[in-house]
Amino acid sequence: MKKILVTGSSGLIGSEVCVFFAARGYRVHGVDNNQRAAFFGPQGDTRWNQKRLQDALKDFQHHELDIRDRDGVGNLVNAIRPDVIVHTAAQPSHDRAAAIPFDDFDTNAVGTLNCLEAVRRHCPESPFIHLSTNKVYGDAPNSIALKELETRWDYDDPAYENGIPETFTIDQSKHSLFGVSKLASDVMVQEYGRYFGMPTCCLRGGCLTGPNHSGVELHGFLSYLIKCNLEGRQYTVFGYKAKQVRDNIHSLDVAQFMWEFSQSPRCGEVYNLGGGKQNSCSMLEAFGRVEALSGKAMNYVYSDRNREGDHICYYSDLRKMQAHYPNWEITRNLDDIFSEIVEAWKERDRP
Repeated sequence: MKKILVTGSSGLIGSEVCVFFAARGYRVHGVDNNQRAAFFGPQGDTRWNQKRLQDALKDFQHHELDIRDRDGVGNLVNAIRPDVIVHTAAQPSHDRAAAIPFDDFDTNAVGTLNCLEAVRRHCPESPFIHLSTNKVYGDAPNSIALKELETRWDYDDPAYENGIPETFTIDQSKHSLFGVSKLASDVMVQEYGRYFGMPTCCLRGGCLTGPNHSGVELHGFLSYLIKCNLEGRQYTVFGYKAKQVRDNIHSLDVAQFMWEFSQSPRCGEVYNLGGGKQNSCSMLEAFGRVEALSGKAMNYVYSDRNREGDHICYYSDLRKMQAHYPNWEITRNLDDIFSEIVEAWKERDRP
């Protein structure tokens, strides 16, 4: 039986990958130490998701391990010798990073290096799939000419009609410390592919979302926004007239792409992984969608101060992904995504 090792297995994408590969006959090894609760408090706790995997997946094995533990990571990879490695463990908030710079860099950059080196030493032929972020581009996308529409900002340069391509600059812009630590890991994953010839890829995610997301204010925009609406909590909008745009991709579509890459891997590749223009929405548009589903008005306040290094408008150009892996496509649209997250929060809040 083939084996997959998933770091961050109790998180949104990690758990989806565990379920997806288990359904295809893989024995799943998950690495998670619930560090999200340490970063974000009780609301970020993912033990419920760990339990869900242990109950649902027959061959699932949980490993309580911090990826900053170099020897621990090396010993585990040596013992398992996985056929595929999906690396999703991270400190995921660009706001939180400024308060915990060492934890952020040690987790995102050094932790990734620990995983890469363990794989190089013990199973270098196994595909290594790294969940990167669109924050590696810093705030450079804000330099693109924009047009202001009634409910959103959009690109006013035809060169970006399909979104941000992988060739977009990653240099000389404000990234946030999170963006820097993730950029370091991103380039390292590329280098292990290019220098050592290992099958690696970086997936520069937009807003990755879905019903199993433990969204909090500092990470998980759509999940947290919907939770606030359902519970009547006040939501804070940071700048840009609430017209900032993000593309949203369902965690299942992320797992499906990872599957496609694992079956036909390339060395040192980079892909912008998001919902694309078709799954993009602004903050105002998101308010309207959730209000229509819940019947509750969105309770929010507006702050003129935008987040440092934040994107005004960002959606991914998916053409490279689709050219390299023509069997992959977006299968969950915005209606599906919103409906599933609403139902998931309602289910979790039931006694």
